[in-house]
Amino acid sequence: MLLTIEKLIYGGDGLSRLPGDDRGRGKAAFVPFTLAGEKIEASLTEQKSGFARAKVDAVIEPSPHRIQPACQYFARCGGCHYQHTSYEHQLAIKQAILRETLRRVAKLELPGEIEVHPSPPWNYRNRSRLQVRASPHFAVGYFKLASHDLLPVEECPISSPLINRGIAALWQSGRAGKVPAGVREVEFFASADDSTMLVDLRCTHEARRAAIRSWIEDLRAALPEVVGAVAFRETEHNSDAAEKLFSDGAQFLTYHTKCGDYRVSAGAFFQVNRHLTDELVKIVTQDQSGGLALDLYAGVGLFSTALGGFKRVISVESSQTSAADLAYNQPANGKAVQATAEQYLARAGSFEESGQTRKDADLDSKPGFVVVDPPRSGLGERVARSLAALGAARVTYVSCDPATLARDLVILLAAGYRVEHAHLVDLFPQTYHLESVIQLTR
Repeated sequence: MLLTIEKLIYGGDGLSRLPGDDRGRGKAAFVPFTLAGEKIEASLTEQKSGFARAKVDAVIEPSPHRIQPACQYFARCGGCHYQHTSYEHQLAIKQAILRETLRRVAKLELPGEIEVHPSPPWNYRNRSRLQVRASPHFAVGYFKLASHDLLPVEECPISSPLINRGIAALWQSGRAGKVPAGVREVEFFASADDSTMLVDLRCTHEARRAAIRSWIEDLRAALPEVVGAVAFRETEHNSDAAEKLFSDGAQFLTYHTKCGDYRVSAGAFFQVNRHLTDELVKIVTQDQSGGLALDLYAGVGLFSTALGGFKRVISVESSQTSAADLAYNQPANGKAVQATAEQYLARAGSFEESGQTRKDADLDSKPGFVVVDPPRSGLGERVARSLAALGAARVTYVSCDPATLARDLVILLAAGYRVEHAHLVDLFPQTYHLESVIQLTR
């Protein structure tokens, strides 16, 4: 059938409409790898009661923004979504999606322009996780689009040059028959200057320590930039549980930035764009000062360590691995707390209360500034309401999902906050993923 793409939506798909009938216009059809205004020939791949999915068979009238993708795996690999358009147009798409999502969900009209912070569009990722298949034929790669089937890849143009060397070393080792049984995933994590790297292995229960250790020694000989490796093995009767199989060399990278150095252990969360780390920290922390600051979902302390203008900074992180790095990275004015944001804010209580609850949370005064950087699921209603009750004069929300951001803003805006500035920080070029920073005051 012939379809016309109306616009792009969050998730990477183009929105079209199936032909209507006597009851009204046709239902929505979602088509990946398209651009607004394009006329396409498409085939339906899925029909639901309220929507349909389709694939492009031919582009009849292409957008003027359409280009030839740079990666040979594009449209088969599930990692990238926008390589068929120019980088400048990708930024325009993301701006429009952010603005429209905030308008539709939060009924929020942004007071001004969204400030855009672009990235070099290629070789930006400092962390990549690859799937490994040892038999019947060795392969390394990513999952295919919308599946858990392996797509073998020999290069990844959005990953750093050192990570691409790591991918090449995996293929060389695998073709030589050296990769032992049980290796399921290999994650490379490269330093800011791409000079050193950690390797994180995930293995099935049949993996054997001696074989994995020997293989890692060979891999490190081929890649001297690998400063350390750690391997985890799923337990025999529970594939969701993992035990540490062994570790070799350094267990962390020292990640250098303009505002300081961070210890980042294997498995700890850290932003993946090696070019925009300093820019993101600057946006969140510049010109912020006062008595007390609170950093929720702090990770290893990316923002906490840059809040030197405050007398005290309390950083809250739930992950055991990240919390250990957070405690190590804390500056003299900082305190690390291992807890979920919900647990911590529940202990803090409302500032209309008095006494013990605030002391338990080490909040003897109202924070003047709070930064939140939640996962894609966002804050959720309980945390958003507790945050609003905290009453900080300034809140900065770092979001990687515009839909959950907009949902949470409904509560914060109702509590009297207003948007002062909105930033689009493009941490994920070539993909639909969208990082934004919303600065709120009241």
